[in-house]
Amino acid sequence: MNNKNLFLSNNENKICNKYLDQGYVVAPVVDIEALSWIRQKFIFIIREELCIPDNALDSDILNFTHESVSIPELNDFRLLVIKKINSLPDFRKKYYQVAKSYLDIIVGNELSMQLKINLSIQFPKDSSSLLPIHADTWSGDSPFEVVVWVPLVDCYETKAMYILPPDANQTLNNNFKKMAGNSSDDLYNSVQECVNWIEIKYGEVLIFNQALPHGNRVNEESETRWSLNCRFKGVFTPYADKKIGEFFEPITLKPASECGMKYSLPNITE
Repeated sequence: MNNKNLFLSNNENKICNKYLDQGYVVAPVVDIEALSWIRQKFIFIIREELCIPDNALDSDILNFTHESVSIPELNDFRLLVIKKINSLPDFRKKYYQVAKSYLDIIVGNELSMQLKINLSIQFPKDSSSLLPIHADTWSGDSPFEVVVWVPLVDCYETKAMYILPPDANQTLNNNFKKMAGNSSDDLYNSVQECVNWIEIKYGEVLIFNQALPHGNRVNEESETRWSLNCRFKGVFTPYADKKIGEFFEPITLKPASECGMKYSLPNITE
């Protein structure tokens, strides 16, 4: 697309065009201290729950979790960890800080944020933790949302996620009945040559358009994937099934908006 907005800086235009062209942006986190705080909280919880020795490296604790937790135990373990991390008062604030300036550029600076941040743990060779190809808008999400996806480990090849770029998605939309087949595997097989596998390292953040089909496959690498995801949208953009107050919470409402929302004309009927 390569559109240029004269009101934006060259760097802002570059980020906007990358998002529009690819459907996503991968960039260094805005606040590395906030990300380090998040990762250390996870490490503390994992060490405590799994009784891991103090001399174990943080990176090994995450990359080789599959050596300490069995596949049948994985989902209960994941739910326990995400419940504990979401109970920390500063967790959502730190998460927002990781991507703040990119959200300002791509979404806006008056934001609603998902109330609970999600956690994905994908073990090597584990077919029970797959996220079949889908677009979030197919199940009731607003097309005005973005997902901020934060890895706690380096993600590459099948340890990562994939996304279908906008041009290929338009082809899919135009031929959906023919290409979708009878299952998610049929749909994936019809577009697998077009998807982009996203290589992203710890210390980077991914912001992607959740209206584009995306997902993961069996992790064929030798390491566990730990990643977080959370949705953001403009406060005043349309909501779909996931409503403000139920799923989203305004986090950066500006004073002028607060005044405008409270404003009423003088009563001249008396």
